[in-house]
Amino acid sequence: MTTRIETTARKIASLNPATGELVAEFEPATAQQVEAAVAGARSAQPGWNEIGLERRARILGNFQRLLEDRKSALAQVITRETGKPVVEGLVSEILVVLDTARFCRNQAVPLLVEEAVPHGNWALKTKSGRIRREPYGVIGIIAPWNYPFAIPATESLAALVAGNAVVLKPSERTSCTALALRDLFSEAGVPGDVFQVVVGDGITGSALIHSSIDKLVFTGSLRTGRQIAQAAASRLLPVVLELGGKDPMLVLEDADLEVASSGAVWGAFTNAGQACLSVERCYVDRSLYEPFLAACVRKTRRLRIGNGQAAPIDVGPMIGEHEVQSVESQVADAVSRGARVLAGGARLPELGSNFYAPTVLADVTHDMRVMREETFGPVLPVMAFASESEAIRLANDCEYGLGASIWTRDRRRGERLAGHIHAGTVMVNDAVSCFGIAEAPHGGFKMSGLGRTHGKWGLEEMVRVKYVDSDRMPGRKKLWWYGYGEAFQTEGLIDLMFARRVGHRLRGAWKFLTALKSTERL
Repeated sequence: MTTRIETTARKIASLNPATGELVAEFEPATAQQVEAAVAGARSAQPGWNEIGLERRARILGNFQRLLEDRKSALAQVITRETGKPVVEGLVSEILVVLDTARFCRNQAVPLLVEEAVPHGNWALKTKSGRIRREPYGVIGIIAPWNYPFAIPATESLAALVAGNAVVLKPSERTSCTALALRDLFSEAGVPGDVFQVVVGDGITGSALIHSSIDKLVFTGSLRTGRQIAQAAASRLLPVVLELGGKDPMLVLEDADLEVASSGAVWGAFTNAGQACLSVERCYVDRSLYEPFLAACVRKTRRLRIGNGQAAPIDVGPMIGEHEVQSVESQVADAVSRGARVLAGGARLPELGSNFYAPTVLADVTHDMRVMREETFGPVLPVMAFASESEAIRLANDCEYGLGASIWTRDRRRGERLAGHIHAGTVMVNDAVSCFGIAEAPHGGFKMSGLGRTHGKWGLEEMVRVKYVDSDRMPGRKKLWWYGYGEAFQTEGLIDLMFARRVGHRLRGAWKFLTALKSTERL
């Protein structure tokens, strides 16, 4: 039976950012109700774990089929709450989740099954070692609004197939999408208390962090992530934190100008620039700088901007007024310090209050906020570099390290330079789309967070590793127990196992066996 969420006096609203219309209104869960949800999840989790990996994988197959059948309707739900084009809802959200379900369904069993641990130490060959991967219990997930389906769904799929229960707190801006995810899991066969959604605001999220969950997965801002890490440290709560990025794009002198400029425009403006993985700083070899800028400006001006529910639209609105003001502030700071606005740089009030024109900035420098702070909006700042070494230095001159991209016709050169970039993912001749590769880990270096989601690494984050050691000769006292005898017994054993010369090994065997005969074990 699903834990019932009581009502409170507070209200939260989901608004369509393109039109301002009310999509839905909710009463957020209180701290007591969040703890009740976690308690219900804890009671249900053992039964969910007991059905076994293979059956859970089959249930994920049911989820995959249901999602494929309802992709169009769900894409509309996502677009109403975020404003993004329906195509982006299908590609960057639903397609990503379908592929993650496919991966978890096919790979969870071989990746999480119990496995033997070979012993290289022959003195311990009498032991049989096994690795077991056991679920944490209850995983708390706090998800953002920018990818309200893909992010919580991919994390939840890994948690569920590993045998955990999940309590999801979505962004208050995208509660409807989270509830649609809950309904899909329920219809696929996941018991109600095993996957729960607690709708709410920051107070609700804080309650989940301080509840009795066993692990927390959070995606959001660096500021909030630091607060969560401090709260988690007080009780050593394990966390996975994805805290954003300031991804550099390096365009080398041998890059395909047409391809690279298209990649920059899409990478900077997809989801209206509201993506942790995106093109946030673009560095171009000086020999290509002006033609690259011209190509980006030309392509930016061709973008179709509007309500994501209208077709065909390339760029939708930003999520809200606060975010628009933040982008305006960064652009104004850049202009005041000498940057040139080549395209955009202003709101589009004729479309609505949350629309900001895709913006191309030239002649930016690292003393501008737009090159140092995360920009959650449609801005492409472009800067020239003179050499490979300067490009790498500029790319690494940042507190974030989530992703990066290198553009060159020489793939080996790109892969070589990738080794010098401080980021969790480096793409050669593409950007952003690595998030859609179910087998690839997602996570960053430096202030971009801790841990990984996706792939086998994401599955490993959802389990505790337990080593089980079983002795094959239970009736024998062990050599290392009390009754130590003479020291040269142990010295002989070490020489027998590790001496470099055969003669020393043979002498060690004699010392060990001689002492062994004269030693009585307690």
